[in-house]
Amino acid sequence: ASSSAFTISTVHVHSAAQRTSSVIHSAPADTVQDEIDYEQPEDAVIQIKPKAMKRLRELREKEKKDSLVLRMGVRNGGCSGLSYVMDFSTEDEIQDDDAIDEYPGEHIKCVVDAKSMLYLYGLELDYSEELIGGGFKFFNPNAEEACGCGSSFGV
Repeated sequence: ASSSAFTISTVHVHSAAQRTSSVIHSAPADTVQDEIDYEQPEDAVIQIKPKAMKRLRELREKEKKDSLVLRMGVRNGGCSGLSYVMDFSTEDEIQDDDAIDEYPGEHIKCVVDAKSMLYLYGLELDYSEELIGGGFKFFNPNAEEACGCGSSFGV
């Protein structure tokens, strides 16, 4: 079974401090928080925000699959030392020591390997449709530094 990779147009990494700052400066006063219309797993490793869930639903439909297995992790490299990885996977590729966040009503599973869980626990996955800087965005409370390229972080 092979995994099918997809391209993330732009990935932005923000530490908790940077996230607070960017939300304060970029959100108009009348902006209403997107409502969660799906059941979230208890104690999820990755918190999938409504806009990211909407995009994952679109990707599942585009792939013409009944379910979607999203594998997220980190690898060495990038400007700040670690880079995010995000790919489609299959049920057969899920390992015994993987952490699995299941969204049964959405037929979506988010899978994180044991090593990456140390760096990703508590991460918020969001999505932006902006023409410049759009794509999946990562808000990682574990990141002590982030690079301007938007795809790497350091702890």
